[in-house]
Amino acid sequence: MATVAAASQTSPLKVSIFDGTRQPIAGNVQILYTITDGNNNILFRDYRSPGAQFNLPFYDNFGDNYSVVAFANGYGQAGFTPVKCSPSVPQVLDIMLLGKNAGFNFAAAEWDRLAATNSLLAGIIAHGAADDAAARDRYTQLMEDRPAVLACLFNIATAMAAIPLRTGSPLEYFKELIWDDTMAQDRFYGWADPALYDEVKLAASHGVFSREADFALFHTGATDSYKQIQFGEANVQLTFHQNDTKVIDGLTCIRMEPDIDYYKDLAAHALLEVVANAISGSLTDPRQVYVLRWIAGRHAGVPDFNPPYVIA
Repeated sequence: MATVAAASQTSPLKVSIFDGTRQPIAGNVQILYTITDGNNNILFRDYRSPGAQFNLPFYDNFGDNYSVVAFANGYGQAGFTPVKCSPSVPQVLDIMLLGKNAGFNFAAAEWDRLAATNSLLAGIIAHGAADDAAARDRYTQLMEDRPAVLACLFNIATAMAAIPLRTGSPLEYFKELIWDDTMAQDRFYGWADPALYDEVKLAASHGVFSREADFALFHTGATDSYKQIQFGEANVQLTFHQNDTKVIDGLTCIRMEPDIDYYKDLAAHALLEVVANAISGSLTDPRQVYVLRWIAGRHAGVPDFNPPYVIA
């Protein structure tokens, strides 16, 4: 059993709480923090303010891999692990809590505004429609009738746009979405430049992606699949269906199936996400993806995950 070091050897940790608008939560909200060390000892469980400072024992081993969970009345629960704490590097952790009655707010994603602020994504969404009016109507209907599906699309597209390839990002290779019942709250399908396959394989050789060995178990008809491995949670998975093609603007494109899993580890994904969803009859929740991806990005110190909607 690890021995707790002297009081002078403690690891500072500052935890800040945000809400679904990606802004600091109201200062009068009391947060229940639960902090567990790498030895599975609960070291702290009590209410504090949304911005709380902790001084945690320093073990100088795996015991310093802390787990932090936050909860507030009227909000859901969220957390992060591992938070690797040490006396020499003060840790900062940002956690997002969603209000239990919060819903999707697409004010920043109205058609004209999306076209002005994200022309790449707007162009992909519009492609294949008869004209701009038809594209607007199709998009507006999706927003009104299937908001979770639109949130999923925004989550995945925003995450893809942040992945650097040798040339561009994965999103820049997409030409058109497939507007049918395969568009769901956990994934969508689209047509992409086949050059994306070589770009992803090259990125995998540089440690950006990892090839999924058992992709056929979860993706019927797929020919290959690669998952981003940058974060502990909410990584993009790009699944290729190279036997399905469509000519778009003179280019023979391949069918793509992008999604985001909760967990990087395949066993955790299978046991905690796929099986749990099968038991509950539900699909991966875009709200949970939104929270996990935002927290993971903040912890990694990369540009904020900022899809064109909030949950409020």
